[in-house]
Amino acid sequence: MADEYERILAENGRYSEAFDRSALTAAPLSGVAILACMDARIDVEDALGLRVGDAHIIRNAGGFATQDAIRSLVISQELLGTREILVIAHTGCGLHGADEAAIRGRVKASTGHDTDLVFGAFGDLDAMVREQVRVLRAHPDLLRVPIHGLIYEVETGRLREVP
Repeated sequence: MADEYERILAENGRYSEAFDRSALTAAPLSGVAILACMDARIDVEDALGLRVGDAHIIRNAGGFATQDAIRSLVISQELLGTREILVIAHTGCGLHGADEAAIRGRVKASTGHDTDLVFGAFGDLDAMVREQVRVLRAHPDLLRVPIHGLIYEVETGRLREVP
């Protein structure tokens, strides 16, 4: 892992030498905030035709509307002007069909600690996306803006709207 860390620092050195984005503001140019899964196979910017500065992208395991994700969306709306939200889950998600008790067991086995974390295992991908959209639409601290649910198909790169 130390080798990877050193590689990352070297890449950043090359990146910063040609850096030309200092004029961008924190407010996204598109006015869109995206809540997506952290899965490394999903390049949100490329999949949506976005460039740096176009959107706020909030990522966590599953693309769930957690309290922290909602906190970030409120800041995105109130301080930085976003007025539309996309929720993007994906096929092949590690939480799809996972077992909460089994995940807790793995944590206990590797750390020796009983965790009270909720990991968000789910059985129905479309239903999970609909639930995240429902949670966001119902949250009293979020503005009433368009909120869309989408599924990214890792097999094809296509987005599918969840009605």
